[in-house]
Amino acid sequence: QVQLVESGGGLVQAGGSLRLSCAASGRTFSSYAMGWFRQAPGKQREFVGGISGNGRTTYYADSVEGRFTVSRDNAKNTVYLQMNSLKPEDTAVYYCAAVYGSPWHTAEAEYDYWGQGTQVTVSS
Repeated sequence: QVQLVESGGGLVQAGGSLRLSCAASGRTFSSYAMGWFRQAPGKQREFVGGISGNGRTTYYADSVEGRFTVSRDNAKNTVYLQMNSLKPEDTAVYYCAAVYGSPWHTAEAEYDYWGQGTQVTVSS
């Protein structure tokens, strides 16, 4: 069982930056690939970025490539989402998720555990 708790959301102006954190419980954090998703009002939840268990592989949605960076610190059981050059269309609730084993998972149904989400609002 893995429990995930996101933090770091808030209100930021367009062009600004935020860093989200996701703290995980459990002693086998490095065995899990991690993903970040987001859900805007009235829209389906969508994949943002992911990272392998050892942190060597990252992958992103086209909409955030070059602006967002996923990283992790396995000693702290934490995964991060650094968001730069934020746009109003990045406004959403952001969720972290965990899946046991290999990376490259971009579909919601592939993930086993989810956090409760943190709100990010980007003003124009």
